[in-house]
Amino acid sequence: MKTLQDKVAIITGGSSGIGRASAIQLAKSGVKVALVDLKEENAEKVKQEIEQFGGEAIVTDTDVADPKRMEESFQKVIQQWGRLDIVFANAGINGKVEPIEDLTANDWEQTLSTNLRSTFLSVKYAIPHMKKNGGSIIITSSINGTRTFRSFGMSAYSTSKAGQVAFGKMAALELARYRIRVNIICPGAIETNISKNTFPDQEELEKIKIPIEFPEGSQPLEHQPGKPEQVAELVHFLASDSSNHITGSQIFIDGAESLL
Repeated sequence: MKTLQDKVAIITGGSSGIGRASAIQLAKSGVKVALVDLKEENAEKVKQEIEQFGGEAIVTDTDVADPKRMEESFQKVIQQWGRLDIVFANAGINGKVEPIEDLTANDWEQTLSTNLRSTFLSVKYAIPHMKKNGGSIIITSSINGTRTFRSFGMSAYSTSKAGQVAFGKMAALELARYRIRVNIICPGAIETNISKNTFPDQEELEKIKIPIEFPEGSQPLEHQPGKPEQVAELVHFLASDSSNHITGSQIFIDGAESLL
């Protein structure tokens, strides 16, 4: 029986949604979990949930796009537990949703920085601590920008998600010599709070929308959005030695939504 007992994971964006569900799932398997997130209050609640069933967790209040604060967070984890085995680069925002001609450079930069720059930093600062024993890095991308392009006004978001896939595959090759596996998950519609970071201007979007008519139900497998816990099961698998020959893979988890 392959086990995750006593392994150490860093999860960015671990205070809600997919990050929270994955933190709890991994902690129940004996993983010590570091929640790296700006929303410290919410992360503390997740930490308490984990401690209630006997798990171990710490919180680092961190802007995931800030190199200094990210490096400090990784150092804190090493000081606490002395190792790092799993990194789940999950933090992200939808950002400003607008036509390209109306999108400001600052809005573009914020989305790319929060989503793509933070992924780079998560991998960069993990490498020195994972070189010796190997491990698993998992990146949360999306079906948007990788298999579907119908989310009008989300050019910055989709670009960041496509970039994560390319970066993850490059990293998988570069880090294979250290037995560090890198895989990218692409969720479809999942019941999370990411929409709270979305700022659509519906009036502006009308000028670029193209009508799309779906068959009955846009999620063919279950006819509803997925749940964070379903994605957490995939994260758990990719974090474990059960997936020890899988790296550089892009895995869609969307109930066939992106095939429509």
